Amino acid sequence: MELKTARLTLLVDPAKKAAFERLCAQQDLTPSQVVRQLIREYLAQHGASYVPSGATAATEAAPKRAKPGTRRGGRAKR
Repeated sequence: MELKTARLTLLVDPAKKAAFERLCAQQDLTPSQVVRQLIREYLAQHGASYVPSGATAATEAAPKRAKPGTRRGGRAKR
C-alpha cells in the first residue's frame, strides 16, 4: 500500500461523473479507489514499473514479522 499520495485533477463531462459516482457507490467503492485501480492496471498493461511510495527494496524483500504472542509456525504461546 502506498504511504504518500499526490493529487490528480482531471476534467470530465458532468453526466459521466455522476454516472461514475453512482456506479462506484453501488459497488461500495469510492471513485478514488476505482481510479487508483485503473491506473495500476494501465501501468501493468503497458509494462511500466514503479516502486510504491513508502516502499524500498529492503522492505519489499524483508520477511514478515510474527504477530506478538505467536511463534513462527503461527501457533500461540502456551
